[in-house]
Amino acid sequence: MSLVEQRTVAWPDLANADGRGTMRSLHMWTQIVGKIRMSTGSALNHWWHVPLYVSARGLTTSLIQHPVLPFELTFDFRAQQLLVETVTGEQADVDLYPRSVADFYAELMHTLTRLGIEVRIIPRPVEVQVAIPFPDDTAPGEYDAAYAVDLWTAFVHTHRALHDVSAGFKGKNSPVHFFWGSFDLAQTRFSGRPAPAHPGGVPNCPDWVMREAYSHQLSSCGYWPGGDDGGVFYAYAYPEPPGFDRATVAGGHYDPRLSEFVLPYESVRSAPDPHRMLVEFFTDAASAAATLGEWDRVMQPSPATT
Repeated sequence: MSLVEQRTVAWPDLANADGRGTMRSLHMWTQIVGKIRMSTGSALNHWWHVPLYVSARGLTTSLIQHPVLPFELTFDFRAQQLLVETVTGEQADVDLYPRSVADFYAELMHTLTRLGIEVRIIPRPVEVQVAIPFPDDTAPGEYDAAYAVDLWTAFVHTHRALHDVSAGFKGKNSPVHFFWGSFDLAQTRFSGRPAPAHPGGVPNCPDWVMREAYSHQLSSCGYWPGGDDGGVFYAYAYPEPPGFDRATVAGGHYDPRLSEFVLPYESVRSAPDPHRMLVEFFTDAASAAATLGEWDRVMQPSPATT
């Protein structure tokens, strides 16, 4: 039985593994890949042209519409490689192992050039306190393949819950997507009404980026795997309607520092029915945002809970 087959059946235990080094490497590597996707093609509202997506192998850009040679980049956690595939059938890979960000960046850019794919990005991370340019980030990096598989498995399970909840909403609805800036898997729905300008203030990220992302009234939920014990599931509204912080949300509690409801990953993983618990948490928070925010198109019952 392969490493992947052993580790992708149940919700993985992320509390007893020190994955901070692996998380840091993947955060920077996904930022490089995400910036490559962002550099090509037309911009979509709310930055929907930049995320990655959960796939049967790991995380993928989907097809990047390069004007000369369309291609796709996929973090393949089965093979522990970043796969580069073009529409003409050419393939290459960049191995995933303990290495510096600078080394990964140099090999990937060289690989693209060798395939005839020319791209230019701003080689500096965003939404982090210390933004070391990718070519200058030469410190030895950590990478644990087993932890990477477990993290992807948590995304796979979360993807299912987010998809089930999004299926119950009839308004403007985002895909389930992975935002590499904040390193979280998210799904967002919109009321259709404009929102007040976002105040910004995100580290190493221009305020206008946040204003575009939050240009309309929304309710968002997702999973952030940082911190201890596997991270947290979250749900918030922007702008936050009066009384949202006092809403009843199954399994979760409101964190005033974050202005969102949170539910520890470990609480979900250890529950008798993790999927149902997570769907109820997301559904309750989204319903509270729609009701208290007086949305015209309110949340409908999710197929997963009926």
